[in-house]
Amino acid sequence: MTTLDVLLWGVLPYVVIAILVGGTIWRYRYDKFGWTTRSSELHESRLLRIGSPLFHFGLLVVIIGHVIGLLIPKSWTDAAGLSQDAYHLQALVLGAIAGFCTLVGVGILVYRRRTTGPVFMATTKNDKLMYVVLVAAIVAGLATTLLGAAGGEEHNYRLTVSPWFRSLFVLQPDIEAMAHSGLGFQLHTLIGLLLFAIWPFTRLVHAFTAPLGYLFRPYIVYRSRTAGPATRAPRRGWERDTTPSPRR
Repeated sequence: MTTLDVLLWGVLPYVVIAILVGGTIWRYRYDKFGWTTRSSELHESRLLRIGSPLFHFGLLVVIIGHVIGLLIPKSWTDAAGLSQDAYHLQALVLGAIAGFCTLVGVGILVYRRRTTGPVFMATTKNDKLMYVVLVAAIVAGLATTLLGAAGGEEHNYRLTVSPWFRSLFVLQPDIEAMAHSGLGFQLHTLIGLLLFAIWPFTRLVHAFTAPLGYLFRPYIVYRSRTAGPATRAPRRGWERDTTPSPRR
């Protein structure tokens, strides 16, 4: 275990967590009007209707797969009767499908942003950096999925990356476990840390906002265009009411 290992796997994760939490709080407090995806649907909707669902569906499955793979110990799946081969098979199938959907979806969104004039004009340098890091994380994730399915202890991230990830929460990082993981897993982890470090300062921050208010807001009442017969002729807005009021 070298000094670089200590810095990368023992210090850097906590720095990223501090940036993620602190940056999110700062963004919410001082940039509430910027807490948005800056929707561009008015400029182009055809490609957006294809790319956005693909990207979000794939990303959701990817997140669920990471939660299962990183937080659930290997001993638990063994106790449940799930063999190592069966686990890697389902990880390969689901991970490949989810990764492919995510990659195709983000590819369509990038193509749309680059080829649609008004959307491209609204693209900032911040957005470009975010897309580069996001695509790199997806590609590296697909590569590690194939490596994990290859089998063998050197490709079993549940013996290296997962114990290291869980050890971060008890403030006792298992640096040696992460140092012995494959180069592909280390690269994917570093890209993921970079993505979380820039997360609060990009449009990705909208993922932390759940639209719970929609569940409890009152109904919106609309007036029907085919209203019943009026009791009097409608007046224009600038006309005064000359009807004498009844005397008491």
